[in-house]
Amino acid sequence: MVALTGAGISTLAGIPDFRGPQGLYRQPGAERIFDIHWFRRDPAIYYEACREMIYGLDRYAPGPVHTLLARLEQVGRLKAIITQNIDMLHQKAGSRHVIEAHGSPIQHHCIRCGHCATFDEVCALLKQHGPVALCTQCGAAYKPDVTFFGEALPEAALAEAVAQARQADLMLVLGTSLTVHPVAALPGETLRTGGKLVIVNAQPTSFDDRAQLCLPDLAAFAETVGAWFEE
Repeated sequence: MVALTGAGISTLAGIPDFRGPQGLYRQPGAERIFDIHWFRRDPAIYYEACREMIYGLDRYAPGPVHTLLARLEQVGRLKAIITQNIDMLHQKAGSRHVIEAHGSPIQHHCIRCGHCATFDEVCALLKQHGPVALCTQCGAAYKPDVTFFGEALPEAALAEAVAQARQADLMLVLGTSLTVHPVAALPGETLRTGGKLVIVNAQPTSFDDRAQLCLPDLAAFAETVGAWFEE
């Protein structure tokens, strides 16, 4: 199996959906937050908006779906997780093979000199000096290795995601409405090579009519499958 995950699994951990009622995209000027051109002009827009949502992630523990997927990997049933999320909760739950299709804040790079800083180092800089994490080498802003609007998706991650989707006997589509491309097309790669789909999402997706099973409740899914292991 391969899992494709979206924001829905992290809302179970208490993290607001970016597009939900309390999400980042409800804020005034939200279109600027993850825009690379605005970041280069004024990185404070990004850092101010994401101070709690991203740099406060140490307050959040993995949810039931994160925990279930880590367990499936540990027992050899799950080969990879392809995630659209940037909250690093899959890794925190213990998953090892995580493909972050939209990048990750695990590392940051200076927009001027390219110097690399870890997530923890950037958090420390924000606590000590805020409101923007500035490069310790040249003083320009650190940018997370997350794909902003105006940037291309990480090629290596996308190529690996396509390869995993094509090799999957079964893809679990969990907590995503499959509206953001090119990741939204990955279930089609599984179907084209003879694999099957199980979709668990509160809203309908464009692949529902081609899935073996569609369920609306992620928490119930995680509880039910987790109970099978207990037996």
